[in-house]
Amino acid sequence: MIDPLDGRLLLHLQRDSRQSNQQLADSLNMSSSACWRRVAALEAEGVIARYTALVDREKAGFSMSAILHVSLDRHDEKFVSQFIMRVRKRPEVLECFATTGDADFHLRVVVSDMAAYNRFLDDFMFKIPGIRHVRTNVILKEIKYDVALPF
Repeated sequence: MIDPLDGRLLLHLQRDSRQSNQQLADSLNMSSSACWRRVAALEAEGVIARYTALVDREKAGFSMSAILHVSLDRHDEKFVSQFIMRVRKRPEVLECFATTGDADFHLRVVVSDMAAYNRFLDDFMFKIPGIRHVRTNVILKEIKYDVALPF
């Protein structure tokens, strides 16, 4: 369980992980050495998994985004493992979740345009053995996109 101070520290890092240790410490009203020890402990415990940059997908040339609902024909371990292995290698797939309900997996995919999406389907998705059904929901507008946990 995360204590309240570590929660606030994580919230500040999620908003801007490029700030200096001194800036982070000042924003939390603590010494820089205490702040550094807490961050180091959170990293060592794996609570902080990595640092990354959030990219504006449209400015980077990925104007189309979709949610794919994928159902497998069989739940044979071979087909599931192969599906997961292939999906993990595709850069267009930003997220993949094994889910309950009508679909076995939900994927968030980004591509440059509809032609690129059709190529993704034809050259990749429809060639994976064991896929029974792929349904697409095109994302029209992102209403809320926040990767920060609510500490």
